[in-house]
Amino acid sequence: MSKNYVAIMAGGIGSRFWPKSRVAYPKQFIDILGVGKSLLQLTYDRFLENVPKERIFIVTNADYEAIVKQQLPDLEDHQILKEPLRRNTAPCIAYVSSKIYSIDPQANLVVAPSDHLVMNTPEFTRIINKALNHVSKSNDLLTLGIVPTRPDTGYGYIQYDEADETEGFYSVKTFTEKPDLELAKQFISSGDFLWNSGIFIWNVKAILGAFNKHLHDVYEVFHEGMDVYNTPKEQEFINQAYTMCTNISIDYGVMEKADSVRVIPSDFGWSDLGTWQSLYEQYPKDYLDNAVSGKQVMIVDAKECMVMVPNEKLVVLQGLEGYCVVDTGDTLLICQRDQEQAIKQYTAEIKKLKDGEKFL
Repeated sequence: MSKNYVAIMAGGIGSRFWPKSRVAYPKQFIDILGVGKSLLQLTYDRFLENVPKERIFIVTNADYEAIVKQQLPDLEDHQILKEPLRRNTAPCIAYVSSKIYSIDPQANLVVAPSDHLVMNTPEFTRIINKALNHVSKSNDLLTLGIVPTRPDTGYGYIQYDEADETEGFYSVKTFTEKPDLELAKQFISSGDFLWNSGIFIWNVKAILGAFNKHLHDVYEVFHEGMDVYNTPKEQEFINQAYTMCTNISIDYGVMEKADSVRVIPSDFGWSDLGTWQSLYEQYPKDYLDNAVSGKQVMIVDAKECMVMVPNEKLVVLQGLEGYCVVDTGDTLLICQRDQEQAIKQYTAEIKKLKDGEKFL
C-alpha cells in the first residue's frame, strides 16, 4: 500500500462537449451528471479507496491550477503538476512518472483520465488493487480494457490473446484507434477486442524503461530533472522541458511498441463521457427517452433528445427526435445526436469567426 500512487490527468479541454465544456472551464471541472460533484472530484473520491490523499497527484494545465485547488482543497501544492503546454498523454505520463520515481524508485502507479464515469466503484477498486499487486511483482505494463456492449466508433480498441493469460491478465496483440463502423462490428463479432479505457497501471521503473527504449527523446527531457523534482526549481524546469517535447499519445509512443503489455478485461459500468451521446446513455430519461437537465423544460411530441439548459430558462421542445439541445446562456447548440462527432469541426470553424474565441 505504501508504494502505490495515483496520477489523474486533468488537462484536456473536452472539445466534443462544447458548448458546456469551454477552454477556460472544461468538462472535468463541471458537474455534468448533476450529482453535486465535478467529474474530477468523483474520480479523486474513487481513488481514495485505493490510496491515501497524500499519494494522489493531478496533472493539469497551468491555467487550471486555481480550479483544481478550489475543487480538491485537501491537495498540497506539490501534488498539482502544472503543464505549460498541451503535449498529449506521453509527456504528461513521463513527467509524473519521473517525479514520483524521484520520491520512490519502487513506486507503483495508476494513471487515469479525470473525466470518465464508473458506475460500480467496488468492482473498480477491486480491479485496481489487483493490478497494483501484480505490477509490484512484475514489469508488465497493464491497461484496463472494457468489455464492449456495442460496435462504438468513438472508442479505441485493444485486441488480446485469449491463449496467453495469467491470473486474469492477457497479453495484448494490437491497439487500434477509433475505427469506422464496419471495422468496429468486426471487432465485436470476433470476441477478442476490448474498448481502450485509457487507464494504466505499472511500476515507475518499468514505464520509464519503456520510455527510454521507445520514446527516448521524451525520456531524456524528463530524466534531466531528477535533481529538481519536488524542489522550488521544478516548475521552471518543466516550463522549459515541455517546449522540447513532441505531441504524442502514450498508446502510439510507447504502448504499441513495448514488451510485456497486458490487459485486464473489465466491467465496472464505464463510460469515457466523451460526447453528448455518451452522456445521454447514462442520464435518467423520461417515458419518451428524453434526458433532461433543466427545471422548466416543456416537452411536446419530442423523444430521444438530450436537453441541458439553465434552470431559470423556460424551454419548449416540440417535434424533435434524437437531438441535442444545449443552452449555456451565450451559446445555443441544436444538433442531431448521431452527428455530434462533428462538434470538433464546428468549434474549429467558430475559432475563425471574428470574436469566435470568446464562445470557446
